[in-house]
Amino acid sequence: MRFERSHSRKAAVVAVAGSLALLASACGGDDGGGGDTTGGGAKLEGRGPITFATGKDTSGNLTNQVAAWNSQHPEEKVEVKELPESADQQRQQMVQNAQAKSDAFSVLNLDVVWTAEFAANRWVTELPEDQFPDLGKLLPSTLDTGKYRDKLYAVPVTSDGGLLYYRSDWLTKAGVQPPKTWAEMQAACAKVIALPEAKGASCYAGQFEKYEGLTVNFSEAVNSAGGVVVGDDGKPNVDTPEALAGLQFLVDGFKNKTMPAAAITYKEEEGRRAFQEGKLVFHRNWPYVYALAGKTDGSSKIAGKFAVAPLPGKDSPGVSTLGGHNYAISEFTKNKATAADFIKFMSSEERQKANVEKTSQAPTWASLYDDPALNKQFPYLAPLKASIESAKSRPKVVKYGDVTTAVQAAAYDALTGKAEPKAALTDLQTKLSSLITQ
Repeated sequence: MRFERSHSRKAAVVAVAGSLALLASACGGDDGGGGDTTGGGAKLEGRGPITFATGKDTSGNLTNQVAAWNSQHPEEKVEVKELPESADQQRQQMVQNAQAKSDAFSVLNLDVVWTAEFAANRWVTELPEDQFPDLGKLLPSTLDTGKYRDKLYAVPVTSDGGLLYYRSDWLTKAGVQPPKTWAEMQAACAKVIALPEAKGASCYAGQFEKYEGLTVNFSEAVNSAGGVVVGDDGKPNVDTPEALAGLQFLVDGFKNKTMPAAAITYKEEEGRRAFQEGKLVFHRNWPYVYALAGKTDGSSKIAGKFAVAPLPGKDSPGVSTLGGHNYAISEFTKNKATAADFIKFMSSEERQKANVEKTSQAPTWASLYDDPALNKQFPYLAPLKASIESAKSRPKVVKYGDVTTAVQAAAYDALTGKAEPKAALTDLQTKLSSLITQ
């Protein structure tokens, strides 16, 4: 999962547009769906060519997946509408398309945290669960991300859990084990960096640029210290000793140079490249890195020299933030039946297995985590499944864009020394309380 985002939203415009969309729908207006707008249990109608709006395909495998569909459905071909690499820009284009009630996008590749916003504004179609018979075979935590108010609006196609990548060759030579706590990680680094071959390497890095990845890394640190960003009661709870311990861990990483100064600019790809170039002992990232770091074509200096482990935490193994992508049907597309079949095709066990084999992205089918051939190819699948099953989701709120922007601002100010961690969290608590209760 690559966010590559730096939030810059016009939240008021989105909110007003959403309200107008809800009003129009309540008045029985036709949203351009050719009369096939569907509700719970309704049949999805309309067949013909469709489009698939998705972020930039850095894996190179999406073309193969879509080609497999197109070869079998010559009258219902899918055209890929590749959006920018920045997930913020992806979301912005999808929102603008929905506000215009355009049928330019048929199927949307949504970040798991966008479901509530798109469903609440009726930008995506409610999906009849009886038309998707394999839902019960997916990991429950992933299926939950496709629902809003207990109704299905999107089908999970890839999941994600944070993993700790580490230089297995260096740890073995230094005689240390993969860490389970932050203190163990720092102690391991002290021994590893003393090795001649590790000279100049930094201990650890995640994603700390002011974008969605920072929300993820902040949330993981807070959760891994026993805290929460938003509780099960739907209320923010970041002005706590636990949240402070999590944020302080990140702040101290920059202060004591456990993390390289450049990590404040890291998104997924910058961190991956640093790890592959031998600049890091430990690196927090998503499963997609495994296939790229293991390439033997010369693009990775660490092929065969790394492994993965669960994220470490304050006093015990840490907690990952749940990531992934879901496919939803635009409320404004005419060919909803084809769109539904395309989603079923792409979310099938066969296609997800083919995608794992080529990209190492986390599947949502539970059975694939127990597949012997896949486990041989990707030894991280067992810890990844545990990571996903115990992962915590980011706040499920309609105004998620505003919430994550506030989180990023508070965390970034603390990491860059513009605010003391305690003051940053107190201010964040106030902002989140206002945003979530509005």
